[in-house]
Amino acid sequence: MVSIESQEHQDLRTAVAALGRRHGSDHDRDALWADAAELGYLGVNLPAEYGGGGGGLAELSLVLEELGAAGCPLLMMVVSPAICGTVIARFGTEEQKRAWLPGLADGSRTMAFGITEPDAGSNSHRITTTARRADDGGWVLTGRKVFISGVDIADATLIVGRTEDARTGRLKPCLFIVPRDAEGFHRTPIDMELDAYEKQFELVLDDVRLPADALVGDEDAGLLQLFAGLNPERVMTAAFAIGMGRYALAKAVDYARQRQVWKDPIGAHQAIAHPLAQAHIELELARLMMQKAARLYDEGDDVAAGEAANMAKYAAGEACVRAVDQSVHTLGGNGLTREYGLARLITAARVARIAPVSREMVLNYVSHQTLGLPKSY
Repeated sequence: MVSIESQEHQDLRTAVAALGRRHGSDHDRDALWADAAELGYLGVNLPAEYGGGGGGLAELSLVLEELGAAGCPLLMMVVSPAICGTVIARFGTEEQKRAWLPGLADGSRTMAFGITEPDAGSNSHRITTTARRADDGGWVLTGRKVFISGVDIADATLIVGRTEDARTGRLKPCLFIVPRDAEGFHRTPIDMELDAYEKQFELVLDDVRLPADALVGDEDAGLLQLFAGLNPERVMTAAFAIGMGRYALAKAVDYARQRQVWKDPIGAHQAIAHPLAQAHIELELARLMMQKAARLYDEGDDVAAGEAANMAKYAAGEACVRAVDQSVHTLGGNGLTREYGLARLITAARVARIAPVSREMVLNYVSHQTLGLPKSY
């Protein structure tokens, strides 16, 4: 296969794939995380002066994709180095960078990300978690969050709250680092049918008191800082989905080559072969859009990156679901057995359609921002 990637990226892809094969789908998550950290993969996107690899989303998404294709994706890579690490690297104070980036890069520290709320959903303008100034110059946070990943294993959570603009009285989004053991910061696990190492939580912030330096970046930057985290989240979700789709497809192709109930293996029949070929094409197309989005973001073009990141997330989510469905269908009854490990992906694949933004909201974004059509809301 002809690659459009640089030799450096091809070498990185090969090395990460080898790591993924060593651990496999039955991997020990902590051991994999430690190995990936030791090899420099977790912080490949973070600045070299703070212990990172000096690369960008292009490299980090490649790492996550290849681990996913080997059956051992690391979901916290989407959150800790990609969202939180990026935001702190771009907007954090020097003290925040020194405190957090080395640990995020070497895997010794992790950070969760809290934006979604029970009554806000995809409408970030309805976020009700608020931050007010305390008498000592610090902050007091009050509110709720839901479907927040990995809070129990993260050292802190980067919480999206809103502060009041003294000039206009309007609320604007701001980001705060909330330690896991902060007083008033409560978490309740959500009972999910999705079987994943990273659990989902509902959070309650009951007058959580934070020091002044818990605020990341400029209080007036607002949406700029927020989207600095959301665009990487979409790119990395695409990488997660593409890796999962590749893993499922590889299982189905291998099965179709060997499974023989008539004269030829079932893969010789177009009813089996063509849908698998279509799934491969869709995954490859999604990867190209993901690579475009990552490159635009790494080059600092936030507006173009936002459009491409949404498209990449949409394309990858759709391609992943179809690849998993067709792979399970190819194996028939075997596709639902633990031996082949595909049935669990039926639920997991839907995550890329739902999170971090639904496909319908992506279509809204493209119709409004790209095509210039009027809003219906």
